[in-house]
Formats: sequence, structure tokens, C-alpha cells
Amino acid sequence: MTLLPPRLKIYFAASIRGGRADQEKYNQLIHFLSSNVEVLTEHVGDASIGSTGEKDLQERDIHQRDLKWLTAADAVVAEVTTPSLGVGYELGIAEKMNKPTLCLYEDTNEDRKLSAMISGNPKFRTFHYHDLDQAKEEIISFIHSISL
Repeated sequence: MTLLPPRLKIYFAASIRGGRADQEKYNQLIHFLSSNVEVLTEHVGDASIGSTGEKDLQERDIHQRDLKWLTAADAVVAEVTTPSLGVGYELGIAEKMNKPTLCLYEDTNEDRKLSAMISGNPKFRTFHYHDLDQAKEEIISFIHSISL
């Protein structure tokens, strides 16, 4: 009998209150991830969550729940194109927890650049992509690199 490796748990981070213009992109990335790993934060891609965030939970409860998920995660995948204070906070916590972290940035807007605090951090794997297929290929590479 062969034992299968445990299924990786991924904390997917992306903007909610910072802006929901990329919500459909988040949903597609989460759906793609879910076919390969367990995504602890699937709600981030949910179209019913607007820029005011979740309505069913108190802010303290969201904070505690998300920290539990971040602690339980094997790694973090963050879509960082839309700046978000919450995502920045989560990335700082992930760094302190030594979680392998992939930051995806859609490089289509020449007027806006990714924060140097993200792109310059040697503990983060940062990938600039032009379409979702490129982002998905990088996700596969990242998952393989942390599964070894």
C-alpha cells in the first residue's frame, strides 16, 4: 500500500476592501488551485462579497478566523495587483511564520508598480504575469517546489 502525500493547504490572499475589480480573476485562480490543493480561503473569490467585506461576521471574528487559517496553511498564494492593507498584513504574518509565499502581480498597468516591500523581499517568490495562463503555470511550479 502506498501512502499519498498529504494535500497541501493554501491560504489565498487578495484584495477585498481594497477593491473588488479583480474578483473574477481571484475566483478563476482559486478554482484552478482547488483542483490541486485545499484552498482555505475560497470565499475571497466569491462575487457576493463586495468591497465592504463579509457581512455575516464581526471584524474581530474575521481576523481570528483568518489568522487560524494562515497558521494552518502550508503556503500562501497572494494576488497582489490591487493594493490591499489586509493582504500586506497577511504577507507580513506569513513571512514571520516562514510560510512559502507566491505573490502574483498582473503587469499590465505601466503607471502602477508593485511595492518594493513585496518585490524586494527575498523570502517571497514574486511573479509578474500578463495573462491567467502564465499565472497558473507559475502556481504549478510553486506547488511543485514546496511539495518536494
